[in-house]
Amino acid sequence: MTGPAPLGAGDVRLWVVVPAFDEEAGIARTIAALAAQHDRDFRLVVVDNASTDGTVLAVESACAAYGLGVTIVTERRKGTGAASDTGVRHAIAHGATHVLRTDADTLPTPRWTAVGRRAFAAGADLVTGPMRARTDEVRLRPWERVVLPGVIGFCQAFGRFRPSNRSPELLGPYRMSPGCNLGVSARAYEASGGFPRTAIEEVHEDRELVNRVRRVSSRLEHHRGLVVHASVRRLRAYGLRNTLRWYLDHGHRPDVVDVRVVA
Repeated sequence: MTGPAPLGAGDVRLWVVVPAFDEEAGIARTIAALAAQHDRDFRLVVVDNASTDGTVLAVESACAAYGLGVTIVTERRKGTGAASDTGVRHAIAHGATHVLRTDADTLPTPRWTAVGRRAFAAGADLVTGPMRARTDEVRLRPWERVVLPGVIGFCQAFGRFRPSNRSPELLGPYRMSPGCNLGVSARAYEASGGFPRTAIEEVHEDRELVNRVRRVSSRLEHHRGLVVHASVRRLRAYGLRNTLRWYLDHGHRPDVVDVRVVA
């Protein structure tokens, strides 16, 4: 797979994919953040991952209120990998050249789509950027404000030296790319095989996608302006130590994986 030729920004047909499972209570805030993007020239697909609540109605209501077009598709196989793959492949099948993916409990900053578009136009096959903690759900504790940025930095550094992320066959640099802040070109997605169709407790689908793309492209980029604010609800439910164990290797096996309420 040769390096992509630079495109004009207008040649990037951008879609945003949001997998969602039982997010009725909060997904409207994610929709609001997407509606507030400086670059609104994108199409939105929300993947309803067999929700048991009013997630679909909440999405439809919020998108109507903000004047944001949306396509809702259903993926019955529960799992962030399966839902993400369904959403990305739907986007590509309907004309997307590039896709940004975020979560249904995440708030992208207003420049998110614009920064992603510029990176893609310059030839990136996979893009990511900083992930910061949301502060609108709960008041962050003083230690969390101090410790969380360092924890994220540690995880980024650890990933570069992790044996499974180091191999002669991997072309591009390792970039820690959380699923809530990740973009990929259609050509790299299809060439690499895309997201594994798995549940979150089985495989970290974002890490797997990064390494799959690294087998076909060297154009993996981190952009400081590609920023999202992510929920701290898993941290509150698991605690710092078990959250790290969960993300590093599923070392923590909680009774409740799908945390939906912030303690």
